[in-house]
Amino acid sequence: MQAYTSSRISLSPHLAQPALPATLGSGPVQPISFFPAGSEIYAQGEKAGAFYQVEFGAVRIYRLLADGRRQISAFHLAGETFGFEAGATHHFFAEAINATGVRVFRLNAGADMSHQLLPLALKGLTRAQEHLLVLGRQNAIERVAAFLVDMVERQGLRQVELPMSRMDIGDYLGLTIETVSRVFTRLKDKGVIRLLNLRSVEILKQDVLQTMGE
Repeated sequence: MQAYTSSRISLSPHLAQPALPATLGSGPVQPISFFPAGSEIYAQGEKAGAFYQVEFGAVRIYRLLADGRRQISAFHLAGETFGFEAGATHHFFAEAINATGVRVFRLNAGADMSHQLLPLALKGLTRAQEHLLVLGRQNAIERVAAFLVDMVERQGLRQVELPMSRMDIGDYLGLTIETVSRVFTRLKDKGVIRLLNLRSVEILKQDVLQTMGE
């Protein structure tokens, strides 16, 4: 694992402040660790015991299947936390999608953090359940629509940024990259979205998209 820390990274005030309770830290707040695009933050099987907050950039959480395929279980955007584990080791890989800054919060040894950890655990469980519901849909359009609705809700904007590639989206939704690309084109042709570029999508008819994803 490679990380680079620097106090010269300029962040907007709302991103520079840790969102996690200070009681989770074991001393002074750690500087932001910088991970270049595609670099590993932690690996499956590594010792757990810390939380990670995305200050800028984006992170994908994934596992490699026995046949070599990759299954992405989650994406984490700026302001979101990840790395919570029920056991002593990580069950997935965490990797920076693009140039990403991450702040690490380590647990106080022997301290009772159940009240602080419970909301994080429940939020992670809810996201996992929602992801399973998306994967259970038969229609590829429904899966992509649900994914876009989720991005809109998390970013709070009608013009959403997609730091992940079409292949990433496919590995998250259980679809091929070709299918993902076809669905995006179909949604564009129907006037539901506008493709500004590969990483930016404007939602024109959010109500229609919401209905498609239900």
